[in-house]
Amino acid sequence: MTRMHLKKLALTLFITASGAAAAIDYYNKGNEPGRPFSLAVRAGDYVFVSGQLGTVTTGLVKGFDAQSRQAMDNIAAILKGYNLGMNDVVKCTIMIADMARWEDFNKVYVTYFKPERLPARSALGANGLALGGEVEVECMAYAPRR
Repeated sequence: MTRMHLKKLALTLFITASGAAAAIDYYNKGNEPGRPFSLAVRAGDYVFVSGQLGTVTTGLVKGFDAQSRQAMDNIAAILKGYNLGMNDVVKCTIMIADMARWEDFNKVYVTYFKPERLPARSALGANGLALGGEVEVECMAYAPRR
């Protein structure tokens, strides 16, 4: 992210936190009733996608690789609701229940991005992911308003 984008993000977050009029969108299409969060929130020129597990309507898919793919597919579907794609993602945070699976996750992850267009990323070990998930992914996408 360029210095200009970081300044715009800081300004957007300041405006949002200060209560000033900011364009904020809450996207919940497809979220299960009773879940206490939005699937994504657009604040200014950024879309923040909540952490996604490898779930489908019937629950978690089986296996680490399948959960990794499904989590990424879920993110792609949410971004599509904003007319965005994976190329708009600028930052991801990956939470993995077993960090020994980090390389396995990376093999799946890189298939969702162009090699020259990988987002900034953090990865951490997480004990006790929701629903017993093995991996959770959250992302931020840059989506300038036109």
